[in-house]
Amino acid sequence: MKMLLHIAPESLASWALQPTWPLVIRTTWKETIAVLTQSTEKYQQVLQTASQLFHSEPDWVTFFREILGVDGIVRREFTRLEELSAFEKSPEYEQIQKWLVKLREQKNATDTESEPTRVITVRLPKSMHEYLRTEAHDLRTSMNKLCISKLLQVIEQEMVPTERTSAPTNRIHKPAPQPVVGSISGGSSTSFSTSQPTFRSASGF
Repeated sequence: MKMLLHIAPESLASWALQPTWPLVIRTTWKETIAVLTQSTEKYQQVLQTASQLFHSEPDWVTFFREILGVDGIVRREFTRLEELSAFEKSPEYEQIQKWLVKLREQKNATDTESEPTRVITVRLPKSMHEYLRTEAHDLRTSMNKLCISKLLQVIEQEMVPTERTSAPTNRIHKPAPQPVVGSISGGSSTSFSTSQPTFRSASGF
């Protein structure tokens, strides 16, 4: 006696289109490894470029402009906000920041002949002004150097208050504005000089 097994055509077609789980897992891991490998190689390339420039003993302004500036290698390599944010949390970026500090410690670090300077006037509460002055004294540095050091640090976007009337900005594709005069509402005012308006925080400047 012969037995016939009947399978509906639509069920057979549906089953045939379903990939096996091992295949899906292998594909996912391959894609993940490929992305991680590509990111690691790009991180190392940026770090190598920064290392070569650092060991040529440039002034810190040149190092910042060529590596971290608006047209620097970091922004050229990481054109998407997610990529840039990820790189800024990497050990490679931390090393670049350390090299920048070393260059700023040089005796001729105040020489800004490589770029014209700009002056930013920041208005801030008296209590904050006194805090910065005390912090600069404790660190045995000037308020100007302290403020620049703080501007060079990366901060998370949620830590920066946004203007309600301002449209969201893209810090990747939009060049930094010319900061001839900038202000933050408050009491006291503090002026400090920078070298070309390429300093930025995670908020975009």
